[in-house]
Amino acid sequence: MRHDLAVLTAVLLLVSISSAAAGLSAISNTEATGGLKEALIQGAGKAVSKLGAVDGFMGNPQVKIPLPDALKKAEKTMRVLGMGKQADELVLRMNRAAEAAVPEAKTLLVDAVKQMSVTDAKNILTGGDDAATQYFKKTTSAPMAAKFLPIVKKATEDVQLAQQYNKFAQTGMKYGLVKKEQANLEEYVTQKALDGVYLMMAAEEKAIRENPMGQASSLLKKVFGALGS
Repeated sequence: MRHDLAVLTAVLLLVSISSAAAGLSAISNTEATGGLKEALIQGAGKAVSKLGAVDGFMGNPQVKIPLPDALKKAEKTMRVLGMGKQADELVLRMNRAAEAAVPEAKTLLVDAVKQMSVTDAKNILTGGDDAATQYFKKTTSAPMAAKFLPIVKKATEDVQLAQQYNKFAQTGMKYGLVKKEQANLEEYVTQKALDGVYLMMAAEEKAIRENPMGQASSLLKKVFGALGS
């Protein structure tokens, strides 16, 4: 992984240099793009691995999926009425559903990286701190949601409170009591799972951008050797 990320490190450093020496031609577009792709594949694997484990969502406050707003507002009343166990079960099932679905993301993320053009790579390298994450959102959101949704449905289909919520939410949306994006529990969980994947991807991307020197290896020496030639 250190060798793979070193290619990305070299490119990130080159982007910040206003006038490159002639020796830098030794670092080709193909080499730079290939290094970026391998680094992003490593980052995708790491993000998916963290989220796809038991408590990957449930045990992480950053991505833990809460009750939809309408249920959250009624949670205190539910507990007074002895429905606290049902609420807790629903939260657990939602998060377990996300953990079960996330491994499906790896292939889609890897495919998106492999299909990345030189222009895409350049835009990512010269873009903001989350340029790669935004690329993933653009290219994988729809197919990832399609993969996640059936898994989420299966994980929550026998939860009574989930079915009751869906019936209430459809009516509540018509009267402005429930947000459109929360009118179906399975779709709500699917979107939250997607958000979790992209949040973790952004964290991996930020770490590389903030500390490129921490990824230094032989290729970085090659770049500095070119600069001094």
